[in-house]
Amino acid sequence: MKNVLSLIALVISLGLIIFLYLQLSSTQEQLRQAEQRYADCEKVTFQLQNQLTAKQREAEAK
Repeated sequence: MKNVLSLIALVISLGLIIFLYLQLSSTQEQLRQAEQRYADCEKVTFQLQNQLTAKQREAEAK
């Protein structure tokens, strides 16, 4: 009986470890995607600021 309880505890532990590993992997992928979106947004913001500055300079020149 003692061996059966130990085996059940080990199986539950292994299942929990696998579950947590999958959760961690999923979270890391989501973080990578979020960081990529943030970097893309920074690039677009920089480009828009450059365009706005160019248009303001054109307006001032006229």
